[in-house]
Amino acid sequence: MIREKIPAGTVVYIKHESEVLKGNPLGDPHIRDLIVYLPPGYDSSREQLPVVYCLTGFTGRGRMMLNETAFAPTFTERIDRLIHLGTIKPMIAVMPDCFTYFGGSQYINSTATGRYEDYITQEIVPFVDKTFRTIDDRKYRAVMGKSSGGYGSLIMGMRHADLFSMVCSIAGDAYFEYCYPMDFAKAYRVIKGDPKAFMERVWSTEHQVRDAHAAINTIGMAACYSPDGEAFEMPFDLETGEVRQDIWHRWLEHDPVRMVEKYVAELKSLKLLFLDAGNSDEFALDVGARILSRRLSEHGIDHVHEEFDGGHFNISFRFERSLELISKAM
Repeated sequence: MIREKIPAGTVVYIKHESEVLKGNPLGDPHIRDLIVYLPPGYDSSREQLPVVYCLTGFTGRGRMMLNETAFAPTFTERIDRLIHLGTIKPMIAVMPDCFTYFGGSQYINSTATGRYEDYITQEIVPFVDKTFRTIDDRKYRAVMGKSSGGYGSLIMGMRHADLFSMVCSIAGDAYFEYCYPMDFAKAYRVIKGDPKAFMERVWSTEHQVRDAHAAINTIGMAACYSPDGEAFEMPFDLETGEVRQDIWHRWLEHDPVRMVEKYVAELKSLKLLFLDAGNSDEFALDVGARILSRRLSEHGIDHVHEEFDGGHFNISFRFERSLELISKAM
């Protein structure tokens, strides 16, 4: 079979030096790869273009969206095809790196990880608008992501609606009672009372023990949701495993379901709010999306909620649905 030749966009790799990440408590690099996709014809045109910011999931970073997998297109190949077919308008896509020693930042500020919310909103957005031919207007600026990237997108829509008018969350973390506690017992057993020592073992060997991801995920979330200065508090007792209700309550304050009421005006100002999840999501994020959708409706917030056949993994094809809705909203 002969495959159709599709015009390809350009991928630009930038070493961006951050001021807000300098001296971060984990000693993570403050010079980060910033990946920017420019659509076909960008160099031969003077047209200003809309921008979509693409946030990766936990343990991901921007350049991983370019990874090749068997029998599936890369993220940029998907955009190329959608533009070629006329399904979406030409747009710039920005893929930042917000990875940390613990696996991720949830795209929020934390004294235990660093100022990653400020990194996106105060540094990356202005840098992109200054460096590339963008439409510097919230009406033409979108943010989307999967899993923790979906969570980060929701945070941007709630707290930074002055920058973003379109938000797409694919299986974004929501209704924490379902998506996080299922890992607590597994994490407790693996960590063996010392989260710091456990993470040192993670970084010292490529051969991870069973349930290592549950432990890494729980530690990473604790660093974001329950920091204690440059340290952090785990949501369970490290000796017995009993859930610490005071710390768990701090986590719940970051749950998008509970944050809706505080950000009603900001959410109502969005041109697009899209919730998406597979109907067999392994972290019950399809249930979380349903609950979040109900809460949004209760406050009269327009949004689109969809489910598809699938789980939490290997669902990059759903980026295409987000891009389609973003293009229509623009």
